[in-house]
Order: sequence, then structure tokens, then C-alpha cells
Amino acid sequence: MPQGDDRLRHICDECGRIHYLNPKVIAGCIPVWEGRILLCRRAIEPRKGYWTLPAGFMEQGETLAEAARREAWEEANVRVDTGDLYTLFSLPHLSQVYVFFQARMVDGRFSPGDESLETRLFAEDEIPWREISFETVYRSLHYFFADRKQGEFVLRTEDIGPNDPRMLDDAPGAS
Repeated sequence: MPQGDDRLRHICDECGRIHYLNPKVIAGCIPVWEGRILLCRRAIEPRKGYWTLPAGFMEQGETLAEAARREAWEEANVRVDTGDLYTLFSLPHLSQVYVFFQARMVDGRFSPGDESLETRLFAEDEIPWREISFETVYRSLHYFFADRKQGEFVLRTEDIGPNDPRMLDDAPGAS
């Protein structure tokens, strides 16, 4: 433990440099076109074959919005204008932070990128709730549709622990 610190760190035995291990940031968006949401069927693990919003790890030198737009392009070949930050989830047990922006598709063009098997626009009643990849995606979609019905979008922030009740368990068709 370095002097003045409050936790164990990786320290180089030769030079004494501290190597900090910090949480990973995952940035994505909720692309909307004519009232429908664009989802991607994952071509990679984890959760290969499940549906997700376009999102991925933030790269060095990017803003959150730039990362969200890049991921939309990489996963769905879609150009988006990012709007407000919409959901922010901390998952300390995974050392991850997820952020999703509201986004407007620039045009109706999209297709699967290298990390997607399929891309498709969904109306709310068509969302494959039981096939959503991650809790953060499920919650973002759930909040989006609820807020859209209310006519007001608010920033949602939550901490999600490993034993928190899963909204996916309440998905339509769950038993």
C-alpha cells in the first residue's frame, strides 16, 4: 500500500511506479428512428446471440459522446447525433461504469458491423425482452419507454450490485 493511499496497489519492484487499476467505462446510445429503437444481436461473447444497444469500451482520447457514436458506427454502421446523457450505471463488482445517451439516427441506414450478427429497428411492443443481453441495456430500454410515455426524459443513475434484483426476471414472458 503506497504511503498516503487507502488500498493495495500494483507497484513496480524496480522503479517504484504505481500501476493503477481503474474501472472500465462502457459508452453507448439508444438510437431512435421514426419512434423505433435500433438493437444489435451480439456476434461476440459475452452473451453472443442476445440483443443489445450499440455500446462498448471507451478508448483513450475520446469523450463519452464520441465513444458512443463510434460504437454505434462499429456495431451497426449507423450514424447518430447524440443527445443528452440518459442512463449511468455503476457496477463496482465488475469495475465497470455504463453510460447511455439518447440518440437520433441521422438517416434510416444501418447494417451489422463486425461485432453484430443482425441489426433491427424495434417498436416497443416488438422488443425481445427475454433476449436482452445485459441488465444495463434492459434498464435503459425500460426507462426510455416509461419516460417517453410520461413525455419527459430524466437522467437515471443507479448502482447495480451482483445480488440486486434483476429487471430481466420481470421481462414479459418470464416465468
